[in-house]
Amino acid sequence: MQANLELRPVGYLHPDAAALVARVQEEYAERYGSPDESPVDPTVFDPPEGLFLVGYDDGVPVATGAWRRSPVQALGGNSAVELKRMFVVAEHRGRGLARAVLAELERSAFAAGHDLAVLETGLKQPEAIALYASEGYVAIPGFGFYAHAALARSFGKVLGPASSSA
Repeated sequence: MQANLELRPVGYLHPDAAALVARVQEEYAERYGSPDESPVDPTVFDPPEGLFLVGYDDGVPVATGAWRRSPVQALGGNSAVELKRMFVVAEHRGRGLARAVLAELERSAFAAGHDLAVLETGLKQPEAIALYASEGYVAIPGFGFYAHAALARSFGKVLGPASSSA
């Protein structure tokens, strides 16, 4: 279904990335009453310490996903990345695009020497929780900016050759 999806690494401040991040922030505000307030240094997504992807469908930016190094220790992993800004615009959902972005983030993080992916999401994003669970993510202790937030949930997955070829 995502045959037309082209994933391109871009900087966090790239115009297409910025426009999609603004859209995800609007969605957070709709779901939670405010945008994501965790501080983000755009340079943490610059290779080789991170990666920010924009997914294009016939040249139109429709999806994002990123990873950055993380100090989180969980599930026996030695080197973690935190997944951030997983997002598909509403009009392109249900086509497997988020799954494709997630697979590339896992593949690229593993290729960069990392063996653990962690992320935070929220209870008002049940479709995200379902995606992560279906891809082998399991609950881990809270971490980061929302570690103690009532609606936040943290997940992790050990990465390996099998997860990187998804």
